[in-house]
Amino acid sequence: MSIDRRNFLKLAGLGTVGLAASPAIDLFASVKVPEVSKKSGKRWAMVIDLPKCHSEKDCTSCVDACHKTHNVPDFGNPKDEIKWIWKESFHGAFHDVGHEHLKEDILHGPSIVLCNHCDNPPCVKACPTQSTWKREEDGIVMMDWHRCIGCRYCVVACPYGARSFNWRDPRQAENMKDINLDYPTRMRGVVEKCTFCEELLAKGKLPSCVDACKAGALTFGDLNDSHSKVRELLENNFTIRRRPGLGTQPQIYYIV
Repeated sequence: MSIDRRNFLKLAGLGTVGLAASPAIDLFASVKVPEVSKKSGKRWAMVIDLPKCHSEKDCTSCVDACHKTHNVPDFGNPKDEIKWIWKESFHGAFHDVGHEHLKEDILHGPSIVLCNHCDNPPCVKACPTQSTWKREEDGIVMMDWHRCIGCRYCVVACPYGARSFNWRDPRQAENMKDINLDYPTRMRGVVEKCTFCEELLAKGKLPSCVDACKAGALTFGDLNDSHSKVRELLENNFTIRRRPGLGTQPQIYYIV
């Protein structure tokens, strides 16, 4: 796609006016709720077993592994924080869940959260440069940091807070002195997020968070495979998803 600076500024201006003139809910107005894909190919998803996760108290192995693998900067303050996977309070992650009689340790314990790799991702719809898109072959919501212009429309559109903006040069963070040379670093002024470790999937490996989980609480697999472990877990356990009423169809499921 080719666009000069003047035409882009016109388009960006129109987009800003449109967002200001319509309520935020308009981003989801045309979203249709799909059934599980019947197409050939894969549909990657993750099941998080919260009781198992809580069995390893104060464990951050999945977060540490992800952030180390992907050179996620740590500036030591909330303002500049970059998150690919992190812990959130249950009520912070599931403030619209109506079941108030869940186990106390679930209600008052932390929940692992990350990009939901939605079937109907509003971030993709909001991006003016197509730097974020959903892969047709497996449903992963991807990022192209070279095309990202830092407008942050996707950050506003994401109802899960799963995208972070680099206000500072991530390469200057203290923990970036020892980086993983197999994964590209980002730059100031771009958005980033979890990509389901697509670079590891291409090698036949599991996402780093799943591989690092000490409790075996994270299960990753293909929803289109009726014999996959994720399908087995979904068929035999009560699960919830974050803000399912928005019609985004998140592909992260939680056993409670």
